[in-house]
Amino acid sequence: MADGKVKAGVPKRRAGKRQKKDWIAGYLFIAPVTIGLLIFYIWPFVQNVWFSFNDVNKFNISTFIGLQNYAEMFQDSEVWSTFGNTLKYVICTVPVGLFLSICIAALLNAKIKGTSIYRTLYFLPSVTMAAAVSMVWKWIYNEKMGILNTAIRAAGGEGHGWLTDPKTALFMIMIVGLWMSVGYNMIILLAGMQGISKSYYEAAAIDGAGPFAQFFRITIPMLTPTIFFVMITSIISGFQVFDVVYMMVGKTNPAYAATQTVVMLFYRKAFDYGYKGYAAAISILIFAAIMIVTVIQLIGQKKWVNYD
Repeated sequence: MADGKVKAGVPKRRAGKRQKKDWIAGYLFIAPVTIGLLIFYIWPFVQNVWFSFNDVNKFNISTFIGLQNYAEMFQDSEVWSTFGNTLKYVICTVPVGLFLSICIAALLNAKIKGTSIYRTLYFLPSVTMAAAVSMVWKWIYNEKMGILNTAIRAAGGEGHGWLTDPKTALFMIMIVGLWMSVGYNMIILLAGMQGISKSYYEAAAIDGAGPFAQFFRITIPMLTPTIFFVMITSIISGFQVFDVVYMMVGKTNPAYAATQTVVMLFYRKAFDYGYKGYAAAISILIFAAIMIVTVIQLIGQKKWVNYD
């Protein structure tokens, strides 16, 4: 037969005992993670998709109803109002949070005294429990005894019900969300900045480029992969916002409808009312929205993300 072609009838080389042992060891090492993914991620997702086509009661007894949950969901005005609140949260917090994170990372990347202390202070809100953060900020926003209104009254102004006014409640929650996320994103962006070679800045300085020119012509272009990662994760976490809103705005609050996110609606339908099938359909809507936005970003990043 011609060279380069496998001869018929030639037996394949069998794996030796050492190679088989290596395979077994490899499978044993990845088994805990794989089993964990299957039990806690893959199977619940598959079960959730199945539930979305069923009428599931409080005892997890399901009755197949086809697309009825989805048909009802698309006609439910509450679903779209909560989805609008979620979109508003994402659109406002992601660009502002990204801008603040880049600015803080750039300042902490400079040679100034006490950078480690500042990094710790900015990062602390990210590792603090959301429940504790929410309770502190809820007290700050308190209409009668809050620090914010106390300061405003001391300056001659009038207090305001920041969390009870439907016009301001969601924006006040956005501030808390930014306060919690900026430090984490700052650490990631700071790591990206420190990974940029100093030779680029030295060459730019020789050519007469100042700090601002170096920042916009070297730092930002070289940081675009990190910026892209932070943007993706920020959008995903924005669509999933729940704990801060849940802790700061109760069901009896006049601003509840104006601040309720789609994940809160999912929680309420599933655990307060027991409509688990309908809640599963809402969660699939959240998943689809995140996937669509992520795919659009992955396609669009080819035009502005620099991997060189």
